[in-house]
Amino acid sequence: MNAEPILKSIAQALNECRLEVILVGNAAAALQGAPVTTVDFDFMFRRTAVNLKKLKCIADRLQGRILKPYYPASDLYRLINDDRGIQLDFMSTLHGVKSFEALRSGAIKVSFASHWLWVADLDDIMRSKKALGRQRDLAVLDILEQTRNEKEKKK
Repeated sequence: MNAEPILKSIAQALNECRLEVILVGNAAAALQGAPVTTVDFDFMFRRTAVNLKKLKCIADRLQGRILKPYYPASDLYRLINDDRGIQLDFMSTLHGVKSFEALRSGAIKVSFASHWLWVADLDDIMRSKKALGRQRDLAVLDILEQTRNEKEKKK
């Protein structure tokens, strides 16, 4: 499956609604060249009243709905559109990451058509996966480290 059309529509909605986010997780790792797959897109964002309104704007643009699957114990906001098979998870905290600003300082901007999307650095992705400690996250660490090492050799 080519995720580019979906990423274009996501980047466009994020840009139109002016919500600054950073793509993390396996989707971000894949954009960094890692041979990993995922069925969702994970984002870190600043949780403010204004940004929560922007999430509603994005849901409208993507014709989806926002759920709070682990309410009230979590800061996860899930946007889904079953018809298009889209699942976006927005988190204001990320294991192993000090702050949104710290994550953004190492992130790169990737263009989808004329819309930009911040993508987390592989080191930050690996740090988060290690800190989270779930088996499925730990299982891809070797692949992510190998990808990072190959990128370093090319520099």
